[in-house]
Amino acid sequence: MPQLAQLPQIFWSQLFWLAVVFGITFFVIGLGMVPKIQSTVDARESKIADDLERAQAARAAADETEAAWRERMDAARGEAARIASEAKQASARDTEAKVKKAADKINLKVEAAEQKIREAVQSARAEIESVAVELTRDLVSRLTGIRVDDKEAARAVKAELNV
Repeated sequence: MPQLAQLPQIFWSQLFWLAVVFGITFFVIGLGMVPKIQSTVDARESKIADDLERAQAARAAADETEAAWRERMDAARGEAARIASEAKQASARDTEAKVKKAADKINLKVEAAEQKIREAVQSARAEIESVAVELTRDLVSRLTGIRVDDKEAARAVKAELNV
């Protein structure tokens, strides 16, 4: 067979060109593509870290708002108690009527303030969750190529935030 007879003559030539092609491929991928991929991965990790920092900062701000609200509520309750004791000393009947009105007003203000704080906390949590859902959906899509719908991402984020 002539094909087998010429094999020793061309074997080293083909082996040489195979090594040259694989060497060129190695250097093109190793020096050209790998650094770009690595920089993309580093950029993603940096963005994730920044987003997590912002989410923690938002959570800390919500906690600070709640603590400030509690301080104001304690101060308002102390003020209400002082006003009530002064009114009782002045006149028993007038005092009862004024205390009742003042207590009702304070309770309304307290309830309104509590509602505002609850809304602010819920808004902050919802904003954190929506950012986390969007980030989760984008990260999963970019890192794995799998498209995740908003419901699945929201379910995963809620599971992690409630832990």
